[in-house]
Amino acid sequence: MSGVIWAAASGLGFGLFQALNVRAVRQLDDIYVSTFLQLVTAALVSVVVCAATGELALVDDLTAWAIVSFTIAGAVHFFFGWALLNTSQHRIGAARTAPLLATVPLWGIAIAAVVYGELPPAEAWIGIVVMVAGALTVSSPAAMAGMHWSDARFGLATAFLWALSPIFTIEGLEEIDAPLLGVAIGLVSSALAYGMVTLLAPGGRASPRDMSSAGLAWKMLAGAIVAIATWWRFEALGLSPVGVVLALMLLTVPTVLLLAPLFADKRSEAVTARVWIGAGLVIAGSLILIAVE
Repeated sequence: MSGVIWAAASGLGFGLFQALNVRAVRQLDDIYVSTFLQLVTAALVSVVVCAATGELALVDDLTAWAIVSFTIAGAVHFFFGWALLNTSQHRIGAARTAPLLATVPLWGIAIAAVVYGELPPAEAWIGIVVMVAGALTVSSPAAMAGMHWSDARFGLATAFLWALSPIFTIEGLEEIDAPLLGVAIGLVSSALAYGMVTLLAPGGRASPRDMSSAGLAWKMLAGAIVAIATWWRFEALGLSPVGVVLALMLLTVPTVLLLAPLFADKRSEAVTARVWIGAGLVIAGSLILIAVE
């Protein structure tokens, strides 16, 4: 199967994950337990995928620095990133969160400027301006449909963390060329750490036994889908140019805008013209930045 098909499938998979996830988040109504279940499910699926692809056999070749790097990458992307993602979906829904998550390239440019001293070329500023305009449109009071515009910060913070985590992933891959194993290490370590934090939190957390069985089922399905979509993304990166993969990953946004109202409450997931316009601007800005890179 070609890299283009893998990338398109991954983009659609991430979109389906977000649409299903918002339904689970609202039914469970406990961000901490919700995130923990997502981590555990995704971790189990990622280990199975590693075993199926043969990368699990490379465990003995791991160096201490590779383990540390993948663990830090997992903490940034999964432990904190997914917690913020679930918080954003709980507060403003999937339809308004998805375009904000697509600002990852914008944060990537900012991080590269700070960490590596790489300033964006002049053409990139067109994409930056368009993307910022899109993010402001999606998070404007008129587009938030009665929600608080400041809650957009959770989706933007998630995008920032997702742009930051590759720095540590690359460090690990320089030690061992096993990206799926790296993802599995990040997910397993994040799940274990999140479980300890959730169990030891003052006042305790809600027990899954007291939660909606339908919500738990939706959550585990969403966790499995995001793990598979992540696998497909790495398959695509191994077969196609990065720019092509990143461009096709933007299929996530329209997928969420179309599916979220079907799986979740149509009122909270009302996709207005402003949301579509903002999402379109973010996608256009992303494509410009990808083309420049």
